[in-house]
Parts: sequence; structure tokens; C-alpha cells
Amino acid sequence: MSFFSFVHSQLFVTPIYPSGSYTGRTVIITGSNTGLGKEAARHFTRLGASTVILGVRSVDKGNAAKADIEQSTKCAASVVQVWQLDVASYASVRSFAARVAGLERVDIFLANAGIAPANFALVEGTESMITVNVIATFLLTFLVLPKMRETAKTYDTKPTLSITTSEVHAKTAFQEKAAPDGKIFEALNDEGKFDAMDRYPVSKLLEVFGVRAFAGEHKAEELGVTVNCLNPGLCHSELMREAGLGLRIMKSLLGRTTEAGSRTLVHAASQGPETHGKYLGDCKIKPPGGIVLKPEGKIAQERVWTELVGRLEAIVPGVTKSL
Repeated sequence: MSFFSFVHSQLFVTPIYPSGSYTGRTVIITGSNTGLGKEAARHFTRLGASTVILGVRSVDKGNAAKADIEQSTKCAASVVQVWQLDVASYASVRSFAARVAGLERVDIFLANAGIAPANFALVEGTESMITVNVIATFLLTFLVLPKMRETAKTYDTKPTLSITTSEVHAKTAFQEKAAPDGKIFEALNDEGKFDAMDRYPVSKLLEVFGVRAFAGEHKAEELGVTVNCLNPGLCHSELMREAGLGLRIMKSLLGRTTEAGSRTLVHAASQGPETHGKYLGDCKIKPPGGIVLKPEGKIAQERVWTELVGRLEAIVPGVTKSL
């Protein structure tokens, strides 16, 4: 996306206001005690979802979000539930997924949790943004998909799992793709070469790679579940709270409201098989940018996916083979 296209999208494109009925549906949203996730949860609740689960690191903040959503939508107290989830902990991800497996159904899963810290830190042995935004996100994806597939068969419906990514995936040259075979994630662990301004875009690029690679191996008609990713645009949220002055100024001038940005989450998570493996923005399918569609991007995607699957299998043996 060019800068002019970005500005046009931010200032002149209004995401579709969510409508329709979600009666009887169970919706799960991670990273939902604030920002885009919370506003998406409010929309699903407003539109009649029977169960809306907020996957949050802080239960206290989750309960505050629940109370706010209940007050604004006048929903029954049983609709919005708060479940503890720390995406920076693989044990927490596994525990959360185990609770999901015990649900009667899961119709929509919005993997919205993400971080953008300014400093290097190792979490679960890997740089924090790669751990949270990429590895844990896809671990959760593989762990909850069996329940979603079961839902599809039992209720003759078409569940959707959406991952919140970003247009900044196109803003990185992804220098780590030059690493030796099997060493891309290892290269991302090099603190001496860590650049926070580049690492967040890299993590978002890896998400796009992951969704595309996953869809290439698991077709929607066979899986019974749609898996896609979306770009909400530049929004007023807490994600970039450690960002520099330049980005804060850009957000003040061009940023969408949190509610407007959340509409893109609701839209993507409500789409069907035609969006499987696709990248969505402004509530429609768009081509991903940067290196993704280039020959070098195809090679990088295959390498990243092979390494990512290997890491997921090391955390939970057999997790990627259960589908």
C-alpha cells in the first residue's frame, strides 16, 4: 500500500458498521479487555451472540470490560465471560485451549492479542514479539481448530478464525530471510540486531505468511473452518503506547477511532470460505504487500512455515497433525 493509498483508506474509507444476528453463536476474542478487541466484543454482544468470551491477561481489567459492555448493550449477565489468557505463556495458551475444548460450540475465534514493546526481551526463549504475535498465536490457532471443526459438523455451520495483523507487514525488507536454512527464528533472537521499529512489521509479516501457508495445506472445504487475517488500519488503541512521537502524531491526524477499527475485526470474523487464507482490509479482500507475493516472499514463507511448525511441534507434539 502506497502512502497515498494509506491516507485515503484512513481518511475516506469508513469500515462497514456491523449488522446481522449472532443469536446462538459463541464468539471468543483474545486481547479484548481494551481497544479493538473490546469494541469488537461489544458489537457481537449488541448483535445477540449467546456467548462472548474475553480472553485477557488481567482478569480485573477483563471484568471491567465486561461491565462496560453489559452496561452499553443491556445484555444478560451470562453472555460476556472473562477467561484468563497470557499469550506470553505457552502453558497459559494450552490451559485456555483446554477450556475452549470443553465448550458446546465455537463459531468465531478472533486472535487479536498482540504486543509492540520498544525493547528486546526473551519470552519462552524467543524474542517477545515473535513469541506472542506469531508462535503463541498459531499455537492457539491449532489448539482451538478441532473444536471449531466439531462445531461445523454438529451444527452445519461455517466457523471462522481470524488473526489481526497489520498493513505494516509490507514495510519490512525482512532481512532475517537471509539467515541459513532453518535459522530464521534463531536470527530473530539476535539482540544485537534487534530493531523495535522493524520487528513489529516482521511479526505481522510472519502472521500473513502463516495464514497463507496454513490455507495452502488445509483447504476450507476440507477443514470446515475459514482462517483469514485482517488489517484494521491505524487506530487509536493501546497497542503502540510505547511508540515514538512521529507515530503518535500520525495517529492523532489519521487514526481511526477504536470502534471504527473494530468493525474490520467483526467483518473478517464473519466471512466465509471465499476469504480462506486471504488478507482483508477496509472490509474486503486485498492483496498483501511488501515481499509477500514476490518470488523471494514465496521462498521466505515456505521457510518460515517449516520452522514455525517445528517450533509448535516442540511445544505440543502432534498439534499441527491433529487436523
